[in-house]
Amino acid sequence: MTAFDTLRAGLLAAAPQMLDDLAELVGVESPSSDPDALARCADVVAALGERCIGRAPERVVIGDRPHLRWRFGDGPPRVLLVGHYDTVWPRGTLVRWPFSVDGDRATGPGVVDMKAGLVMLFHALSVLDDLDGVAVVVNADEEVGSPTSTALIEDTARGAAGALVLEGSTAGRLKVARKGIAHYSVRVTGRASHAGNAPHRGINAGVELSHQILRIAALGDPDRGTTVTPTDATAGTTSNTVPAAARVSVDVRSFDPAELRRVDEALHSLTPVLPGAAVRVEAGPARPAMPESASAELFALAQRLSAGLTGRPVTGEAVGGGSDGNLTAGVGVRTLDGLGAVGGNAHAEGEWIELSSLPDRAALVSALAATIGRAE
Repeated sequence: MTAFDTLRAGLLAAAPQMLDDLAELVGVESPSSDPDALARCADVVAALGERCIGRAPERVVIGDRPHLRWRFGDGPPRVLLVGHYDTVWPRGTLVRWPFSVDGDRATGPGVVDMKAGLVMLFHALSVLDDLDGVAVVVNADEEVGSPTSTALIEDTARGAAGALVLEGSTAGRLKVARKGIAHYSVRVTGRASHAGNAPHRGINAGVELSHQILRIAALGDPDRGTTVTPTDATAGTTSNTVPAAARVSVDVRSFDPAELRRVDEALHSLTPVLPGAAVRVEAGPARPAMPESASAELFALAQRLSAGLTGRPVTGEAVGGGSDGNLTAGVGVRTLDGLGAVGGNAHAEGEWIELSSLPDRAALVSALAATIGRAE
């Protein structure tokens, strides 16, 4: 039996405990917008990590969000493992949709995105004899763009030989590339007036916004994989008033940094159509692209290790959704994403995972964590 076979055997034996840990973690709701719920869930994650790897985390509270970090050894980490415990599900969801198991499928809010990934992460490290050079960051705000944890993740990652991100996986595929993401708010100012008595005296911000939305949507380039999507929009205050203000959010994604710059310049060059109207563009949270070049070496390593562990090489895919893997890749660290549980319906009712995927996927994470930065 090889050393990696021993890792897999240990994780197969731990499968019942992994299920118990997952049930406990899903049972503690943790919506990104609820500081009290996040604090309770952080306690559960910290206890899970301490039990599995023998050390309590450093609790890094930024604003009202508690992030957790473990570091083993001196100097920059050899390998960084990244996860998040916040979810998109509001408190109270468990009342109508509790954690449950049906055969090989477990379901519950946040089970694939990404509480199963956290259980895998800590159990994967628990079977390693030597954690020297390993670091772990579990953050509380990934689902809202990691606004308070970005610097923590980037600072911890710098100098590492690799980063492993335990987001969920569709059909077992690893994430080898992710689009860069930029968010904007486009705001229009007009002039209010009575819609019945003096509509001609107003400057209709809603009409101006409609012109701008058509311009914004036209900035996408499907041939280059660039999407520019106007999303939530508002205009006006009452049904009998010419709107004096309006706004729209814009979601921009591309694998190509040059495309992100092109769209940014175009958005900031928008000019009003209606006389007297004004247009202002505000940049919001952004994540750099995770190019395929950032994952190529680690993906090849994962293919070799997986073939040795299970006889089945893993496959990869490029996706439009972002993760904290964009951040680690953005500071020049080799990054492999989508190492979490196999499942589906993330962010949707009926989110699920394949329980039988947990031990083998965790064994791959163990093997990668033991190998990266050493004799790859």
